[in-house]
Order: sequence, then structure tokens, then C-alpha cells
Amino acid sequence: MSHLPMLPAESPMAMPVQNLWGNPPGAREVLTAPQGMLIKRALLIALTAVIGLAASSTVRMELSRDGLDWVEVALLVFFVPLFCWISFGFVTATMGFLKLITGEHPGFTALPSPASSLRHKTAVLMPVYNESVEEVFARVRAMAYSIAEAGGAAWIDFFVLSDSNPFHGKREEAAWAELAAHAPIKVYYRRREKNIARKPGNIAEWVTRFGGSYENMLVLDADSMMSGETIVGMASIMEERPSIGLLQTVPMITNARTLFQRWMQFASEAYGPIASAGLLWWSGAEANFWGHNAIVRTRAFAQSCGLPELPGKPPFGGHILSHDMFESALLRRRGWAVHMVMIGGSYEEFPPTIVDLAIRDRRWMQGNLQHLQLLGASGLHWTSRLHLLIGASAYLTSPGWLLLILTMIGQVATQGTGGFITLAPPSVLALTVTLLFGPKIMGLIWMLADRDRRQSFGGASGIIRSVALEIVLSMLLAPITMVTQTKALLGLLLGISAGWNTQTRDARRITIREVLPDLREHLLLGAAFTATVFLDTMTALWLLPIIAGLFLSPWLISLSSSESLGRRAAKAKFFRVPEPGIVEAQPSTVDLEPVRVDTPHLVKV
Repeated sequence: MSHLPMLPAESPMAMPVQNLWGNPPGAREVLTAPQGMLIKRALLIALTAVIGLAASSTVRMELSRDGLDWVEVALLVFFVPLFCWISFGFVTATMGFLKLITGEHPGFTALPSPASSLRHKTAVLMPVYNESVEEVFARVRAMAYSIAEAGGAAWIDFFVLSDSNPFHGKREEAAWAELAAHAPIKVYYRRREKNIARKPGNIAEWVTRFGGSYENMLVLDADSMMSGETIVGMASIMEERPSIGLLQTVPMITNARTLFQRWMQFASEAYGPIASAGLLWWSGAEANFWGHNAIVRTRAFAQSCGLPELPGKPPFGGHILSHDMFESALLRRRGWAVHMVMIGGSYEEFPPTIVDLAIRDRRWMQGNLQHLQLLGASGLHWTSRLHLLIGASAYLTSPGWLLLILTMIGQVATQGTGGFITLAPPSVLALTVTLLFGPKIMGLIWMLADRDRRQSFGGASGIIRSVALEIVLSMLLAPITMVTQTKALLGLLLGISAGWNTQTRDARRITIREVLPDLREHLLLGAAFTATVFLDTMTALWLLPIIAGLFLSPWLISLSSSESLGRRAAKAKFFRVPEPGIVEAQPSTVDLEPVRVDTPHLVKV
């Protein structure tokens, strides 16, 4: 072990803490900004406003026939933003669907020898925190050999950046020594004694010590996987486009074992490309950063992304938890382009159970709600502010829907029968169903439209059965998520921080008895909604899907955590997805610069 260099020679790079409230830094012109972005964004906002205001006006007219009381005013206060929220998602998905179904979506360009264009070094960074040593280094090994096969060995080094405890650290060091002795590329290992500022602190420490030697850093999570061809291809894009500060991929889910993971994997591959294409359509050079499976220009990051601590105590003060979204805003503030690419060969794992997803979700909620106080930071592009607002408001919709439902029940209780019918006339009901299920139907059409794609998802029959089951399961999951996120928000408002524990990645069957204590609020709310039958039968019927989800929550959580049910679903051809890999490509038709230069995108379809 002693003859192996654990780390390269240090090459320090300054990473100053940014002043968020003073004079903004001078921003350069973004050379990779696509044309017509203002028109696209204006169209997105206008369509969202038209749909939202049309529904809201219809509801207001129905409610104001005999004058508006305070309950009805409260209904409108909740209804308008929530309806605009689902309208925004529908419009984004529709634009993405039109791009995909017409073949105009970005990039089908294969790179025959992308490594030949590399002139600067790239570091692949995998931060780890008390993860499974065997699984982590199995991923490192696979990526190291894949990078070498793609021709990137001379230009790409791999760093495992550990914040693990000493026990894990010793095992990690032994695994590193075994791998580094035979790896076809340089693999380094570093462990910090103290987990200061979590992952952002881990990355920042690497930048200030070694960043000067690397033009780019490709940031992973401990459960990330990327093909060598994709890594080398992204590095070559950064070589060709020196004004790009960050390229964010859209990772697909891999290693799905439980029924829940297979369900989420199918939803990601069936509906995700439509949403991603729509997001790409309006994001342009002001895209987002999700903290992993993305390549970043090191000097741009060091220059732009030194994070200050927020005033006050956690949960809303202290270190910025959802650092990635804000880092993309800071990069754009300095004039660096931030692009999202729909690219093959980029994967991540998904939480194995609904419980594990809720734990991760609570941490993300805390971080995203911190962004509300960053919306006024100086010099941010307005689209970056929109990303921050969307991320924060995503965690306010669940409490919003619950308050809307409770207010509607209050209206029924105070004004007698017909409250739900009054609030949701047939036109608004039809529009709501269209907005909620439209993206799923568009995903169904997209999967069925191409023969090869149709076969990769298990054929027309398998696709239709999978979409039908996914819709039922998602309807049952929605009220569970609504209550869980509302509980999490109340906890944060009471000052209870989410913490930062090692994420559970191992599949395990959750018993009904084990999960029942955490579902008391769900079951009590289900009973309360059931009691509305004594107020108004029609109201109880309207609430039936929510009641079913709340009462069935223990069984849904338990059954979906099962690996055996996951295997049985796969055997029955439910939730089949395309095999991992990068497909053959066709020439790109997308211009990212005023002067046309074909962008070497790789797309998985």
C-alpha cells in the first residue's frame, strides 16, 4: 500500500465566500444561450396564467352567486396558486411531449472518438459518507474501466472523497488500495476527519487543495453510475464550449429491486423524458444543478460558488442544505452558462421504500425552503430565481392541498350540501383531470409511438397495463405524501432540523406493525374524512380516493417495500423499462450558440 500515492500533488485554488447581498459581480455575456428563450418563457407563463385564471374565474363566479363569505375567499386563496402549479407542470410536459414526438428534442449526436478532443484534465469526484464500502468501490471500479475503454485514461482521474467515520475509513482505504493497484486510470482517496458543511464542504475542500490541476470536475453521488463514454463525451463538450460552467444530465434509475423502486423506475423512464424535454425547452442557459451526475468547470465553480452560512439557527439558518440549486444560480450570476442535457449512460439509485423516500424528502424540504430567503440575493438571473421558487413551492403544495380540502369541508359544514359541486363545476373538474393525468397519457403515447421504444418497454400490452397500475398506485400514494410532507413542514416550523444521516440504500421488507406508529395521523385523517358522510354524501364520495389512500397506507408501504413482489411484477411484465445503454444517434439539429456548432449530446430513448 505504501508505494501507491493516495493523493496527487496539491494545486490550490482560491474559493472565496460569495457576498449575496452586496453589489453583484460583473457577468459576462453567455455565448451558449439558445435563441428565443424570452419568447418561450413568456409563452410558458402566459399559458399557465390563462389556464389557471380560466379555472379560477369559473370557480369564483360559482361561489359569488350569493356573495363571497370568508370561507369562500379562503377557498380561492388556496385554489388559485395550486391550480396554477399543476397548470405549469402540464404546460411544461406538453412542450416536452411536442419536442419528443416530433423528433426535435436536442441531441442525437454520437461521438466517434470524443477522447481525441480532450486537452485538459477532468476529475471525477465521488463523495461518500458511511456508505457500503463494497458497493461504492464496485461502482468506482466499473467506471474506472469504462473511462479507460472510452479512451479517457490520460485525461480523467477519479477521487473518492470520504467523510466517513474511522471504522468505515479503514475499510475504504483498504478497498482503495486494492483497486488503485490495478485500475487503468488514476484513482485517489481522501478522508476528512470532520464532516464540515457536509457534501458542499467536502467538494470545496477538494477544490481549494487540488482544483488548480483540473479544468473540470464531474460530481457524483455515492449511488451514481455513469458510463465512460458519457463522461468523456461531457468533458469534450466542455472543451468545445469554454463559456459553459455546468452540464447537468438527467439520470435514470438503476438497480431497482423492490416493487416501489421498479414502480418509480418505470414512472421515471415513461414520463420523465417528457418533463425533462419541457424543462430543457424553457431553461436554456439558466438550467438547474441537482448536485450529482453533472460536470462543472472547476475555476467557474471556485470563482462563483463559495457558500456563506445563512443567518439564524437550523432548520432555516446555518449551512445551505440544497446547495446545488443555488450553486447553479451563482454560476449563472457570474456569466457562466448552465445547461441541462438529455444524455444516456447516467444513472442513480432510488430509495428502496416509501419510508426512505420520505426521510430523504424531509431533508430536501428543509434545504429548498431555505431558498425562500435567497430569492432576493443580488445579481441572480430571474430564471434562476424561478427555479428556486419552484423548488421551494413544491414542498408547500401538499400542505396547500390539505388546507384546501379542509376549507372545502368547512364550507359544506357551514353552508349545507353542494359545496364540493359548487367549487368544482364540470368544466373545472374536466380541466383538473386533464392537467393531472395529461402528462401520463402523453407518456403513454410517446412510448407507443415508436416500435423499438414500444418493445423496450415490454410491448403495447405491457405498457398499457403498467401505466394503468402506475396511475392507481400514484393515486394511493398522493394522500400519503400530502400528510407526510405536511407533518415534515410542521416539524421544521417547530425548529426540528431534518439532520443528515447516511441514506438507506439496502432493500428491506417493512412490516405493517413496524410502520403503523408513524401513520397515526394518516389513519385519523382518513377517519375524519370518512365522517363527512354525515355532513354530505357527495362530499364523502369526492374524498373517497383520498380516504382509500390514507386507510391503505400501511399495506401500500409494506407491500411496495418487497423485493419478491418486485420480481413477480417484473416476471408478469409490469414496469418493464429499456435496458441500460446508449443508443445509436443521429445528427443534432440544436444550436446552442449564435454561430452553429453541433453539440455532441448523447441521448437515451
